[in-house]
This record gives sequence, C-alpha cells and structure tokens, in this order.
Amino acid sequence: MITQSKKRILQCMELFASLGNIRARSQFGGYSLSANRVMFALVSDGELYLRASHETEQYFCEQGMERLIYRKRGMAVLLRYFKVSKAQWEKPRALRHMAMLSLRGMQRDIDRRKNNEAGRLKDLPNLTLALERMLWEVGIENSDDLRLQGACVTYEKLCAVKKDLSINILMALEGAILGFHEAALPMASRELLTQWYNHQQEQLEQQRQNTHNVAAS
Repeated sequence: MITQSKKRILQCMELFASLGNIRARSQFGGYSLSANRVMFALVSDGELYLRASHETEQYFCEQGMERLIYRKRGMAVLLRYFKVSKAQWEKPRALRHMAMLSLRGMQRDIDRRKNNEAGRLKDLPNLTLALERMLWEVGIENSDDLRLQGACVTYEKLCAVKKDLSINILMALEGAILGFHEAALPMASRELLTQWYNHQQEQLEQQRQNTHNVAAS
C-alpha cells in the first residue's frame, strides 16, 4: 500500500502542478498533500481524498464521492475528506478543478479563522435558538467549533448536561455540519450515526446493569 500511495502522490504532483508548489508529508497514517503550504488532500492506501470545506462539502456529496471514515475505539468518525473514484481519475481536467475547489476552500477557512469570522450556530440548518443555547453551555460557541468537534462528540457533551436526548438531536447536529435539513441527511451518514447511537445506548445500559448488580450485592 505504501508503494501504491507513493505512486499516487507522484501522479497528483504532476496533475496538480498548476495549483502551486505541491508537497507531500506523512499524516493520519497516510500522506497529506499541500499546495503552497495549504493542505487540500490526503492519500491513504493508494487512494486520493479531497478535503472539503463548508462551501464544497455538499458539492462533493452530490458527486457521489465516498467519505473517509476513521474508526476510533469502535466509533466511526466521519472526516471531511472525499474519495476520488476511478471514473473521476479518467477526467483529469474536472479532477484538477475539484482539487482547486478544495484548495480555495481551505484557504478561505484559514482566512476566516485569522479574521475570527466564525458563523452563528443559529444560521446552520436544524439549529434552533434553544439548541444554540445548549451548545453555548457546553463550550461550542460558533459553527467552526461545531465542525471541529463533530456531531458525535458534540452530542456526548450535550448529554452530559441534559439526559435522554433523542437520536434526532444527533441527526440534526450532523445535518447542521453537512448543510442538510435533518430529514434530507444522506442515508450513509444516517446509518453510521444510528450504529454509533445504538452502541452508545448499549454501553449505557450495561453501565446501569453493572451499577444495579453492585448495589444489590
């Protein structure tokens, strides 16, 4: 896989040369790609994943691109990297354009952070004023904070201050991050979140059972 990844990196350096000085470095168990020191893609197991920004994430989803999933302690974490398919490799001009969108999106994110222009939570889909206040309570003050934490970690933080939150809140958070109304959340995202939610509920039930057994003994 290492050899395949290095071959893919050389291919990317040639294809994306017009974007700037392309560099690769080891990162996330793979290799990050940057143009003029702005990271815009990741190569892992010989595959290329383009980094999505808030502006490009929905576009990549609409292209049918597969999201990179990182598994941590049995939990699936959806990353903002999207796999370039074989068919997309066969259209180098279109792929170069998509890489340029990734690069520009990352540059805008960097500029936004420098200028402290993080958006209001209530401006995102699904987030009511009441939910915005709950997010403030757990230290998530703006849209950038929410995207950085992700839906699952944010949901866990909310559950720490308010018990028995439904799975709909989890779906609403993911929709807010991806730019979808909760009802229109992509099925792949919905299925992964449902699996994670059910796993969390099983763990909580096991903890309750253990506590009950200890108290009864």
